[in-house]
Amino acid sequence: MDNLSLTPQPRARRPRPKVVTLTDRAAERVREIMAKAERPYAGLRVGVKNGGCAGQEYVLEYAEAADPLDEVVEDKGVTILVEPKAVLFLIGTEIDYEVTKLSAKFVFRNPNETDACGCGESVTIEPARDI
Repeated sequence: MDNLSLTPQPRARRPRPKVVTLTDRAAERVREIMAKAERPYAGLRVGVKNGGCAGQEYVLEYAEAADPLDEVVEDKGVTILVEPKAVLFLIGTEIDYEVTKLSAKFVFRNPNETDACGCGESVTIEPARDI
């Protein structure tokens, strides 16, 4: 009985899934863009902002440094910094890079999207419920 401890032991945390992932094409394109940038950046910042006819738009931009509350994701050699307010909207999202005869663009495959506008520039996203 001397070996019993009434102090609760901390449990190991389960691994958290990545908020976003990149396809091989998207990772390659991000690495190319970052290599050609005017100066070194900490990573690619991904977020969501209000706008467009469907209500929200995805945002991609260079990040000079990680903000303290950013969700940091490392995927295929790319550092992705997810804005804190966007995390619940982006859980499970895959970012791809598509090239067609008329355009070349990053495409978000987001399981949390509920609607999109006809032009493809804005979306309606519900926060993830099953985490």
